[in-house]
Amino acid sequence: QVQLVESGGGLVQPGGSLRLSCAGSGFPSELHVISWFRQAPGKEREGVSCISTTDDSTYYADDVKGRFTISGDNDKKTVSLQISDLKPEDSAVYYCATANRLFCGSTWYRPSYDSWGQGTQVTVSS
Repeated sequence: QVQLVESGGGLVQPGGSLRLSCAGSGFPSELHVISWFRQAPGKEREGVSCISTTDDSTYYADDVKGRFTISGDNDKKTVSLQISDLKPEDSAVYYCATANRLFCGSTWYRPSYDSWGQGTQVTVSS
């Protein structure tokens, strides 16, 4: 059974940075995808970024390109999300999720994943 644990959230001022981490275990295969989603109060969960452990290809939502960077460790079990130039609208609970497929694909932003973490809160406020 796959387990995902997020960490690294917190309170940060606008313009600041955070590094979120997603530590996974129990993967049926070392080839899988891991994505980050976020959900703000009253809003739908939205895809932020995806990485494939097959070829390290990455995808980003348009509104985070240039500010967010997803990366994976060599063990293919831990994924980080470096967030810079944070804005108040980035405030949300951030979740990581994984699916047992080789590539992120054109629909990576849809919440159709096999396993989810519990989330970590990111609050951007002065």
